[in-house]
Amino acid sequence: MSVQPSVALDDLTGQAASESEARQAAALRNTMRKQRIQDFFFHKLTLLFAASVLLVLVGIIVSLALGAAPALKEFGAAFITRVEWDPVGDQFGAMIAIWGTLATSIIALAVAFPISFGIALFLTEICPAWLRRPLGTAVELLAGVPSIIYGMWGFFVFAPLFADHVQPLLKNTIGQLPVIGQLFQGPVMGIGILTAGLILAIMIIPFIASVMRDVFEIVPTVLKESAYGLGCTKWEVVRKVVLPYTRNGVVGGVMLGLGRALGETMAVTFVIGNAHDLSWSLFSAGNSISSTLANEFNEATSAMHLSSLYALGLILFAITFIVLSAAKLMLIGMSRKEGTK
Repeated sequence: MSVQPSVALDDLTGQAASESEARQAAALRNTMRKQRIQDFFFHKLTLLFAASVLLVLVGIIVSLALGAAPALKEFGAAFITRVEWDPVGDQFGAMIAIWGTLATSIIALAVAFPISFGIALFLTEICPAWLRRPLGTAVELLAGVPSIIYGMWGFFVFAPLFADHVQPLLKNTIGQLPVIGQLFQGPVMGIGILTAGLILAIMIIPFIASVMRDVFEIVPTVLKESAYGLGCTKWEVVRKVVLPYTRNGVVGGVMLGLGRALGETMAVTFVIGNAHDLSWSLFSAGNSISSTLANEFNEATSAMHLSSLYALGLILFAITFIVLSAAKLMLIGMSRKEGTK
């Protein structure tokens, strides 16, 4: 008779344990259900954020294409090669603006790339530890200066000094050489294509230098120390270890700077001269796509003038897309060659 209460107690204990396990299992199922719901909404939300970028991109392309359609229909593909820009006669062409955009960007990149590379190399490999942070902060602060400040400084300070001292020197030296001398002939005014390119170079140096410095710093120390242990010099370490390791980041920094140079507006508008003239001389005044848009968009009265400005915006978008695509293809080609070695 004494066994029955014990059996009943065991049964009750077993039932309580089963009920506890059931409650725990139900709670676990509820938690997992909540997590699945949360993951579902998180996935859809992030997908919406990513898709919004594509939607904005498509919207920009469509709006530019619709706005540019009348001008492209009127002038056709010849719009790209036409030099004439006559708002009074409703005759427009993009060649002057395209030349100004490409010339100033190429000058800016040619000047900014080696200087940025030197800055990043000094900050990561050569600079004393106590000086590294102040110099790095100064470079980052330069990247935050508004472009209109660069434009005002370029117009009121840099351009007069450039006209008085640098342009005459270039004209009397390089300007006397055959073929290339044509680029450094013409009136010495201080403003023009060359001045705009140099101001752009000053603007994009902090961007490229900051990116290069960051990617140089991620190179594992053991790789560089191993190279130094084998007797490599600093330049050999940079060329054979740092640059191959950070190639994608370096190209990304250069493309970031080039992208800003292609689309820069206010700084270029101040110093490029804003003249619809096409000349081989880098001293002459010109126009870029962005400066043309800034100067004339609010003043466009005719439908054809406004449509031509939309067409310029579409061309600038295409130029930027082509440049970025070329950089991506170059990286893919370099990666394939590296894989075959």
